[in-house]
Amino acid sequence: MDATSPLKELTLGQILDQTVEKFPDNDAIVYVDRDFRLSYRQFSRTVDELAKGLMALGVQKGEKVAVWATNIPYWVTLQFATAKIGAVLLTVNTNYKSAELEYLLKQSESENLFLIDGYQDTDYVNTVYDLIPELKTVERGRLASPAFPHLKRVCFLGQEKHRGMYSIPEINALGVMTSDEEYSARQRSLDPHDVVNMQYTSGTTGFPKGVMLSHYNIGNNGFFIGENQKFSEKDRVCLPVPLFHCFGCVLGVLAAVNHGTCMVILEGFDPLLIMASVEQEKCTALYGVPTMFIAILDHPMFSKFDFSTLRTGIMAGSNCPVHVMEQVVARMNMKDITICYGLTEASPVMTYTRIDDDFRLRVETVGRALPHIDVKVIDPETGRTLPAGSQGEVCCHGYNVMKGYYNNPDATGETISDDGWLHSGDLGIMDEDGNLSITGRYKDMIIRGGENIYPREIEEFLYRMEEIRDVQVAAVPSEKYGEEVGAFIIRREGATIDESDVKDFCRGKIARYKIPRYVHFIDHYPMTASGKIQKYRLTELSEQIWPERP
Repeated sequence: MDATSPLKELTLGQILDQTVEKFPDNDAIVYVDRDFRLSYRQFSRTVDELAKGLMALGVQKGEKVAVWATNIPYWVTLQFATAKIGAVLLTVNTNYKSAELEYLLKQSESENLFLIDGYQDTDYVNTVYDLIPELKTVERGRLASPAFPHLKRVCFLGQEKHRGMYSIPEINALGVMTSDEEYSARQRSLDPHDVVNMQYTSGTTGFPKGVMLSHYNIGNNGFFIGENQKFSEKDRVCLPVPLFHCFGCVLGVLAAVNHGTCMVILEGFDPLLIMASVEQEKCTALYGVPTMFIAILDHPMFSKFDFSTLRTGIMAGSNCPVHVMEQVVARMNMKDITICYGLTEASPVMTYTRIDDDFRLRVETVGRALPHIDVKVIDPETGRTLPAGSQGEVCCHGYNVMKGYYNNPDATGETISDDGWLHSGDLGIMDEDGNLSITGRYKDMIIRGGENIYPREIEEFLYRMEEIRDVQVAAVPSEKYGEEVGAFIIRREGATIDESDVKDFCRGKIARYKIPRYVHFIDHYPMTASGKIQKYRLTELSEQIWPERP
């Protein structure tokens, strides 16, 4: 990666236009399961058509456009169409239910909502009708909802017609009402430092907060993410991760578009379809959280597929077990696989392993700061910068720091210091060369009788047991010690280990206070839709499993 590459003062639309000019006939977006394929030239035309339609509908610069949808083809089109007209794409978690959608639409003061028919057990259309009954009777474009006074339009991301909603064909047809000059003038009025994307933090603690990110924030972050994987127009990246999360729409889409790379997108996570997509499209990169890679490696059809074209990719979202990384390299040919670290508020990546780092660094650390970003570890009590080898809170400073939380200056002030440093809330240790190791979430830390215990350390130790497929360590409340160590384990298929086996494995190898006091075997973990394991829910679960805790 060329660390001297300057930051780009470009909007997302300008980044796309440059790529279209260089690689018009290269594949831009492919869906293997529905024979969908667009070149960059074709993709750009669909973006412009939708953007003009949005302008004809009356969508103004600065308006929020909420998108509640899985990874359908219209998603990425909407991402760039909104960017080209200066609207703010507001990504909605696909797992949200009625109360969460209501909170988000009200807190964000969103003017527009785009949705699909539904996901899993949630009917999105009926959910919206329940929240906004006026939709069924009001003339489209004249919505006046007492509960959602800012909301002007609801649109359906598909061909079907629903009462009170515009469909995609109708919006595209309206595009003829917007002249090329009006469209160009709107684009000329944009500034790279305008907010272009809002994402609500996963909500592992407290109410979700709307993170405001600019073209400059995520356009540049996407560029350096792609640079770090040595992306070019010859690469093809398989994206089974959700687009509503930074992993999909920045690490995936913007890394690819910055480099003319093809995006092979999946609507949802399906190990079989991922393997088929990699083989059929000869993908060179694959993204996923550790649980996704584990599911692929453990799939009974794994040996039937060809992974020889894979080279790189990203494993992120939660702690990356060493043994999983080793298998991904050995069995999936991903010799240049990378790990990155960050958070939505950091656009999102602040540190990243390099593909030429030795394997130890690539599995034991989350790498070094990306170009144009400063990272430090501080004492969370005093704010003092700590020397190499000391554990403290990870902070970063640079172009990637969010513009703030929407309508929440108090939370913004608590997260970004007066001199512009973003506080991550994560604990880490940095070595002499600037490589960062994340040791836990500040709030994940277990304090047992005054002893600080870091879940990551115990998890990595327990991964040495061959019978363990996955393990998460979380705090279990204790009357005597305040908190005890709880291990929540997914066994490998056919394994029969029990609680005593786990404790016996630990004895004499790790400090007694670190040995899990409680062990529970589980089939799956509570997760956010972006793949982050919700440890606080494991703590809540522990109170049900072990109601009497000395």
